[in-house]
Amino acid sequence: MADTPTDVTVNAPRRPTFTVAGLWTDVLGRLGVRALQLLLVGAVAGLLIFALLRLTVVVIPALIAIILACALWPLVRLTRRVMPKMLAAWTVFLGSLLVLGGVGTALVFSVINEWSTLVDQAVQGFNELRQVAEDIMSTMGITIDQQQIDGAIDTVTSFLTSSQFGTGAAMTLSAAGSFITGLVLLLVMLFFFLKDGDRIWAFFISWTPLHFRDNWIASGDKAMQTFGGYIRGTAIIAAVDAVGITIALLVLQVPLALPLGVVVFLGGFIPIVGATIAGALATLVALVANGPIVAVIVLAAVILVQQLESNFLQPVVMAQTLHL
Repeated sequence: MADTPTDVTVNAPRRPTFTVAGLWTDVLGRLGVRALQLLLVGAVAGLLIFALLRLTVVVIPALIAIILACALWPLVRLTRRVMPKMLAAWTVFLGSLLVLGGVGTALVFSVINEWSTLVDQAVQGFNELRQVAEDIMSTMGITIDQQQIDGAIDTVTSFLTSSQFGTGAAMTLSAAGSFITGLVLLLVMLFFFLKDGDRIWAFFISWTPLHFRDNWIASGDKAMQTFGGYIRGTAIIAAVDAVGITIALLVLQVPLALPLGVVVFLGGFIPIVGATIAGALATLVALVANGPIVAVIVLAAVILVQQLESNFLQPVVMAQTLHL
């Protein structure tokens, strides 16, 4: 029996059709879309950073006000239990200003009372250091005569009386004006953060989707608690450092011991380098005013206090304030 031939239909391959929309659906098109999105995000971020840098007189006071508000918020919450919200904000705000004002006044009077002593000791210490430097350089075969020293002094004097120094003084006045403006903005924003900080945060999260709002509220509370705890812990550690170094300076009769202690306290808020710079400044003042032996003792005291702080005090305090 012969085979019956059958019809075989062969489908010809279809020619690919190209469309404009199809260009963005393949791998290369999707990569192009992502690249455009990244460029757009980068451009917006760059413009935002540029605007913030141009508005430092507003941005920096706002950031400092937020930091201080987080640190003072537990006091506000505590005083709200016994007084109205407005009165609680005013109490914490004015109390903080009184404390800072009292410290500032004490520093000013301390500097005024010890300034003449510091100048006399600085002149004496400078002469001693110059004599030591001359002895060292003469040992190395380097000679510097009095005429060269007088020439250097004349150069400095000429700069101080030149128009260039006057321009610098004008820039200093401008910087002082910017500082006063920033300080006023800082105080105003700090008061409103203390008074209505919770309402301001509630206003911002009101723009978020409803099903995410509880998470935003919890995240904000946790962030404020953690950040405030970190600031309070850092303040405790910096205060202990300042007290220890100030006691050492007072015992060694180094001028401006209290102002240097405040500098040490403020330096504690600058990570990594703040405490080192403050300790170096205290050592430098001791070197100029009291001589190298006292400076070495001050340096040893600074190193001892900072080692105790970093290896013992900081872990204990941060564990308590951050609830670790």
